[in-house]
Amino acid sequence: MPRGLPTATFPRGAEHDDAAPLSIHDLTVAWHSKPVLWDVDLDIPKGQLACIVGPNGAGKSTLIKACLDLVPAVSGEVRVFGEPYRRQRKRVGYVPQRESVDWQFPVSALDVVAMGTYGRLGWLQPVGRKQKARAMQAMERVSLEQYAHRQISQLSGGQQQRVFLARALAQDADLYLMDEPFASVDAATEQAIVDVLRTLRSDGKTVVVVHHDLQTVPEYFDWAVLLNMRVVAAGPVDDAFTADNLRATYGGRLTLLDQAASALGRLASGDPGSA
Repeated sequence: MPRGLPTATFPRGAEHDDAAPLSIHDLTVAWHSKPVLWDVDLDIPKGQLACIVGPNGAGKSTLIKACLDLVPAVSGEVRVFGEPYRRQRKRVGYVPQRESVDWQFPVSALDVVAMGTYGRLGWLQPVGRKQKARAMQAMERVSLEQYAHRQISQLSGGQQQRVFLARALAQDADLYLMDEPFASVDAATEQAIVDVLRTLRSDGKTVVVVHHDLQTVPEYFDWAVLLNMRVVAAGPVDDAFTADNLRATYGGRLTLLDQAASALGRLASGDPGSA
């Protein structure tokens, strides 16, 4: 939050759940005085695979970054398990967009994954054998162990995305925030990511994913947030991911609405795909 602005007070009533892994109250973010997010208010329940969907420019990535204190808020507050993010960093894993990273940095895939263990190390403590073993286990979970000592610049786009996912797994967080993890990956990588997400859910973790493919929302996710600067709808997929809510979110973008209609049709026919 910019200096000089008053700190928002988070209400302690029935409106928000203190135990929620992610609780956002009246969050507004602006760039050059132009609102990007406006009065966003929602809770993500524990143990959910949640997606954030909306048109380009809706503020989806900005919302994730605001939750991580990577962009300042004009007003409002974010709580992670009832506390400010700065007090809960160790419990949050982050998978950024692949395009936001300099993949020419001279480091191995295993070194990148081992970065996920930093939060559990003491001040200035080096990564040791135990941390490297944890990192290798995370790489095995995403089927990348054979690339552990390869420079990250030598990996394919899908493999680089798996490296980021493995880094988050090595952190062993309770809440995961992922920004477009399925973007520009092949079918095998997409399925590997889905499998990992479902394992995290089985382990009681909460995962929030910025997602763009409306057709796969009913297959992959339990909870949906429909966002276009403000929250249009949020809740279980069956309740929030409806034709009316999608129309309110996307307006007349017929291609996207056709994708959503296809997904909703599969749900109505009792064929949700691989979910």
